[in-house]
Amino acid sequence: MAAKRSGRSKRGINERLQPLQEPRSEPPLSRERIVATAVELLDAQGVDGLTMRRLADRLGSGVMSLYWHVDNKEDVFDLALDSVLEYRGPPQIAQDWRGEVVHVLEDWRASMLRHPWSATLLPRRALGPNILGRLELLSKTLSRAGVADADVNAAIWSLWNYVMGATITRASFDLSDDDRAAAQQRLTRLSERYPTIERSRLLLDNDWDGAFKNGLGFLLDGLSPK
Repeated sequence: MAAKRSGRSKRGINERLQPLQEPRSEPPLSRERIVATAVELLDAQGVDGLTMRRLADRLGSGVMSLYWHVDNKEDVFDLALDSVLEYRGPPQIAQDWRGEVVHVLEDWRASMLRHPWSATLLPRRALGPNILGRLELLSKTLSRAGVADADVNAAIWSLWNYVMGATITRASFDLSDDDRAAAQQRLTRLSERYPTIERSRLLLDNDWDGAFKNGLGFLLDGLSPK
């Protein structure tokens, strides 16, 4: 009996002497951390890949803990979308009104291309403070440039449509160089039917940034005060 008691005692001592395993510590849960992680999840898996369960798993927390900081998944979408559309302003150089508008819109397009899901979400979500701030800045800039109040809304929606269309087209146009070359060859064989776009070699043009800036210039020419 004594030997058995001794054995139990040794095991107890050995267990007490084992180093304690420190629990893995996660940064405190916060709205900012939830939004940043949601953006990462959306970048990786798209809109359909964002669920509260997956978001909680990435954060190392329980699903219910998220609801202390956000209302629901729709709230997460709104916050994530607005976070990637933040505008920090133009470079610290003097710009005319056209330069300011171009910078705002090029930055807007670049933000959405970094996060392609944002272009599909934006038309379906409530507009947050960051995108509203962009629209306010554009409206002020156009007004200062002499665009009449009666024309500002049409101007803003024209620019919106241009940026959205250019972004969605660029993000979804997934032809390789070989695909474009093959398409241009087919067009060459049909040159009698499509002579102008064959001559300009439209299907080989891969200068997306240049085309965006030039097209924007055409729009702004129409907005320039007469």
